[in-house]
Amino acid sequence: MPSFHLLNVGYGGDRVASTISLIDAGSALIVIDPGMVSSTSVILDPITGLGRSPEEVTDVILSHHHPDHTINVALFPDANIHDHWAIYKNDVWTSRPAEGFEVAEGVELWETPGHTAQDVTTMVKDGGETIAFSHLWWYRDAPFHDPLCTDPEGLHLHRERVLEVATLIVPGHGAPFVPDDSTSR
Repeated sequence: MPSFHLLNVGYGGDRVASTISLIDAGSALIVIDPGMVSSTSVILDPITGLGRSPEEVTDVILSHHHPDHTINVALFPDANIHDHWAIYKNDVWTSRPAEGFEVAEGVELWETPGHTAQDVTTMVKDGGETIAFSHLWWYRDAPFHDPLCTDPEGLHLHRERVLEVATLIVPGHGAPFVPDDSTSR
């Protein structure tokens, strides 16, 4: 059964950093959105603190292609890189749809375009929790209208879809939160 570790709580404003997560799924060690941070030690120190190394990371998932979510992907030289339409490793590009793709047992990708046309949400079953790692929300009190959204209708449609099952949301630039009636839909 996968377990979840928060490596960095993201933020936005004059400076920007992505929320970065680590999923330990037994045979897979997965990093989600290794983007902009004040120093690479913000990403690497928590991993080594868990007794792991960057070389042990088997997979990196990119929620979308903005640099604030992708810029540190090379910290994980042996990982498969996953996005909305392919898996990349070294010089091999393996096309596949993201929808329903199982990265590891209990870790599945959903296509959730809205913030960008290429968004994916990573759905993780962690015990009784269903955790959604997604840029459908920037942070807990995300505005109803994402100011950078390329598809407002899709954004709201996919927020509803995720809220049907998620017991915890890890947003693109903020702390994890439990969705409730006040969560932007």
